[in-house]
Amino acid sequence: MRTNFDVLVVGGGINGAGIARDLAGRGLAVLLCEKDDLAAHTSSASTKLIHGGLRYLEHHEFGLVRKALQEREVLLRNAPHIMWPLRFVMPHDQCMRPAWMIRLGLFLYDHLARRELLPSSTAIDLTRHPAGQALKSGFTKGFIYSDGWVDDARLVVLNAMDACERGATILTHTACTDVQRSAQHWTACLQPAQQHAPSIVIQARALVNAAGPWAAQFLQNQAHRDEIRPLRLVKGSHIVVKKLFSHDMAYIFQNTDRRITFAIPYEQDFTLIGTTDVEHQGKIGDVEIDRDECQYMCEQAGRYFSQQITPADVIWSYSGVRPLLDDAMGNPAAVTRDYRLDLDVSQAPLLSVWGGKITTYRKLAEQAAEQLCSVLDNAAPCWTANASLPGGDMGLGHTQSQQPEQDFASFVDRMQAKYNWLPQTLCHRYARAYGTRIDVLLHSAENMDDLGLEIAPGLYDIEIKYLYQYEWARCAEDVIWRRSKLGLHMSPENRQHVALWFRHQGVGELCA
Repeated sequence: MRTNFDVLVVGGGINGAGIARDLAGRGLAVLLCEKDDLAAHTSSASTKLIHGGLRYLEHHEFGLVRKALQEREVLLRNAPHIMWPLRFVMPHDQCMRPAWMIRLGLFLYDHLARRELLPSSTAIDLTRHPAGQALKSGFTKGFIYSDGWVDDARLVVLNAMDACERGATILTHTACTDVQRSAQHWTACLQPAQQHAPSIVIQARALVNAAGPWAAQFLQNQAHRDEIRPLRLVKGSHIVVKKLFSHDMAYIFQNTDRRITFAIPYEQDFTLIGTTDVEHQGKIGDVEIDRDECQYMCEQAGRYFSQQITPADVIWSYSGVRPLLDDAMGNPAAVTRDYRLDLDVSQAPLLSVWGGKITTYRKLAEQAAEQLCSVLDNAAPCWTANASLPGGDMGLGHTQSQQPEQDFASFVDRMQAKYNWLPQTLCHRYARAYGTRIDVLLHSAENMDDLGLEIAPGLYDIEIKYLYQYEWARCAEDVIWRRSKLGLHMSPENRQHVALWFRHQGVGELCA
């Protein structure tokens, strides 16, 4: 491995991966290091939405909402296999915000940014609309609007893949333990997680601190800096239950505490409910849902759904710590979701990333790359707005409808014809996860036997090998909870079989 780079990016979440991709595409030599797996923390613990943030309008964050709305359709076009439009139903609770206020908010939401792919909002009669069937009878009127869904962890991985294919070096399970600054460059010590692995010393002309919740700690402990921007660490938790409705729309519920709760169709058989906003006081890496959060989400869902749920119905949950800019707001839900980039050029450049949300990651990365290129004398232009992520180029060589959903449906039809020996559900899952990279996944396979041993239901040896070779999967959790959500459909014994596969590869200790 080379030891001299233009830029070292510390942090393998969505911001770090996006910045590495953008810089690599401009011809810079980039190294990204992540102490755990890609998207191991905050970036895999989102509500899985590409959205403008309707509730942010109430906090007068019009600039953030407009920026996010502009990005929705950019992202939907660039990765239609892992992102797609989603309609949201808001039942009107007469005890909450008045109808005129909701109409005004939705009007702004429709018109703050240009919209080509997504339909506008409208009022609906819940006594006749399919979305009303799962709700309590008292909800008779509602509204419906558009946003998008994303597989958040796969979005991170695809950005890292594209960065790698454009020349970047990606090191997962490799901690940056120390950085020393001079006028011309940074010297960094990197420590792989493998037992007895020697440390790696590299030099870089610039350093990007994209450590997310650990950003302030990294500056203080590894970069030896005293002036640290205050971060507000806010925990967000989600629960998954058996599906509460059969249609493909999502719900947004107004809560009595002025917050909102989403209920989203999830993995065919489930409903995803979230999220909470709770101050996080413990260690950043030790985060899990508590009893009060679980009870809160069950109660909020129960205010609207006719089918009641309790914590005993929760099949799976996950939590993440959001690193938000501390704007002195008392209510965690009101803290800004916008981001800030701090560039220090007093010596070798240091760019620190503060805050942000998954919807605006590409714009954040573009702005970060522009700032770095200006001090590194790189004149390459912006390029990511119209560049597909790996697997997203499914319209190339075929008639394109300019509607990503239709192009994806046509792609699935072509793949089912090409791999007619694959079960339809498996072919569709492969198309969703890998897009056009399905051809790399299946390479010379011509029948089911060529997929190898079925390690767990629907998970074959050929797929794990692909994830290990191309997507940095190094343990069972990487495969069944981040590269996919197959863990929801597996028994404990199934999950153990996947873990055994990695132990046989000699890498299981990385996720112990």
